[in-house]
Amino acid sequence: MAPRGRATSSRIRRWYGAHPLHLLALLAAFALAGYAVRAVIAAGQFRGFVIWFAVAIIGHDLLLFPLYSLADLSVQRLLPWSARREKSRPAAPGQVPAPPLINYIRIPAGFSLLLLLAFFPLILGLSEPQYHRASGLTTQPYLWRWLAVTGVLFVLSAVSYALSWRRAGARARKQRAAVAAAAARRAASPAPARSSFDVWQSPGSQ
Repeated sequence: MAPRGRATSSRIRRWYGAHPLHLLALLAAFALAGYAVRAVIAAGQFRGFVIWFAVAIIGHDLLLFPLYSLADLSVQRLLPWSARREKSRPAAPGQVPAPPLINYIRIPAGFSLLLLLAFFPLILGLSEPQYHRASGLTTQPYLWRWLAVTGVLFVLSAVSYALSWRRAGARARKQRAAVAAAAARRAASPAPARSSFDVWQSPGSQ
């Protein structure tokens, strides 16, 4: 059964171009998307869903993507000069490169913006009447919760950056110690003595 299963997997890989598990995951994603569309149609909100989907695609590709790309470049320009220099300059032998600071800014900022994009009607209070009519509650806590989550994300990112710096420093110290020990061993080992006898010199000429 095992050779037959491997042969079947190889045939599927040649036909599909990837592992069979990738095909199963893709089919599951299509099934989930079909179920979501069916639920939207059954709820009578298909028109609003199509409008929201089109606006989301156009808004992301034409507005949001250029904006956060520009914001990312601006943040990189605002980084300290030493961080930009370490990023562009290759590490010297025995030196461990520092962790890139920009990644520890991108990740919490990206998650924060994703939460804002998903819940901006509640965070900005745009759906206050509908939310109050449906639940009897107010949308005011959402803004402070989003700010609190954003703060926690940046604090965790700062702690992770500090730990990465500590690990990089420990690796750099180990590498410097290894380089120094190797240099000390080379300096302590006696140089091989050269023989004064010349193989090309005849005995009579000595």
